[in-house]
Amino acid sequence: MRFLAVLALLVSSPLWARDAHYEGRYVDAHLHYVDFMQESEGMDAMFNAMDKARVEQAWVFGLPVVKKWEQSAPRRPRYFLGDEAPLYYYSATDDLLAQAIAALPQERRRRLMPFISGINPTDLNAARHVEALIERYPGLWRGIGEVITRHDDLTALTEGETPRANHPALMKVYRVAARHGLPVLLHSNLTSLREKTPIYLEELEDALKENPKTRFILAHAGTSGGVEARQAPLETLPAIVRALLERYDNLYVDLSWSVREHYLLDDDRPREVWLTLINDHPDRFTLGTDLVGHFGSMKKILNSYRPLLNALPEEVARRVASDNAKALVPEKGAVAK
Repeated sequence: MRFLAVLALLVSSPLWARDAHYEGRYVDAHLHYVDFMQESEGMDAMFNAMDKARVEQAWVFGLPVVKKWEQSAPRRPRYFLGDEAPLYYYSATDDLLAQAIAALPQERRRRLMPFISGINPTDLNAARHVEALIERYPGLWRGIGEVITRHDDLTALTEGETPRANHPALMKVYRVAARHGLPVLLHSNLTSLREKTPIYLEELEDALKENPKTRFILAHAGTSGGVEARQAPLETLPAIVRALLERYDNLYVDLSWSVREHYLLDDDRPREVWLTLINDHPDRFTLGTDLVGHFGSMKKILNSYRPLLNALPEEVARRVASDNAKALVPEKGAVAK
């Protein structure tokens, strides 16, 4: 009878109350080597932060846009929201990353999974640009992204046509990704700064269903800090993510940044609906810091996931923190075909 009573208590207790403590290593599956001025603290600073945070590997990429310093600006901007000046697409970000990696010893190179990010997602030449980078740096690239579409203020400030997940230019990129076995980290907000329904969901679904051989990782589970700062969190997000995961075998979900801050945790307590969702799909979620060129807060950010990881079964926690990200990238970098 005592055994049954204890079992009943365990079953009825919230998942986050279980006595566990995640002590494993991480793969940072969302790490920008440069900031919005295309500057970085450098590889030494990045690896020091990775060592302190127990990050064994990182998906590392540049930023596809750079902030313009306008003649009328009273000072040089430090962030993309620093003033009203626009951003523009900056393909050199991939070369900056590739050259920094080339200068590393082999032991450090093995810890980095470089992604191609410096593409204009509305340019029909984007796929050719990806192919050219693979030819220029054979064996280096392990993925494509972060591809930025539907990113509220960032999109509004970026010069040119509005990017969307199902743009014909990106459809070409997705096919290149499938041909080389490269995953695509895609930022595609589900809604806008004003709308409380997922008005952009169809764009994402078009990309998923038209490219079944391409593995997509949905950055921040389709959210962004700009949207969440202006309206209440999307109540239907867990249900939307669940439906997408069950409908599309080629979709994975990145739990970095805004989804962690506004959805996963409530006063450092993981929400039951997300724990259930992750437990039901343990191979489909990744973690990342989303740091941009400055790495000192890496340990703090990853430690903030501890309540979530502690509430998951040990094997599931390890998959989310590291194993899923490892499985998504190819063993060897892409080479021209």
